[in-house]
Amino acid sequence: VQLQASGGGLVQTGGSLRLSCEVSGVSFDNYSVHWFRQTPGKEREGVACISSGYHVTHYADFVKGRFTISSDNAKNTVSLQMNSLKMEDTAVYYCGTAEEKFGLACPRPYHGMDYWGKGTLVTVSS
Repeated sequence: VQLQASGGGLVQTGGSLRLSCEVSGVSFDNYSVHWFRQTPGKEREGVACISSGYHVTHYADFVKGRFTISSDNAKNTVSLQMNSLKMEDTAVYYCGTAEEKFGLACPRPYHGMDYWGKGTLVTVSS
């Protein structure tokens, strides 16, 4: 199983970025995909997640109305469109995937992920 996150970069406050997570080795039919972010000294926090199997998306309160998660099942890719970026969105963003067992899909805590990709850095400047 491999996850490849991309799309990070430097953007000014109010700008937009689109992150992508290409997933191989699992099916979106029974694996949800999650975006987390982390800043130095802080715990990894959930940003958004999507479950194709349960037809569910979930957003952390601090990104609602600004970020949109979507999936392209044919390409096994999940995207995170980030608009109206704020300086506090600066972080390393990670995508993870978790098997949907026992009715658990989305959201899930970071320790519930089965696989992780390497992070992609998002820097929002003033």
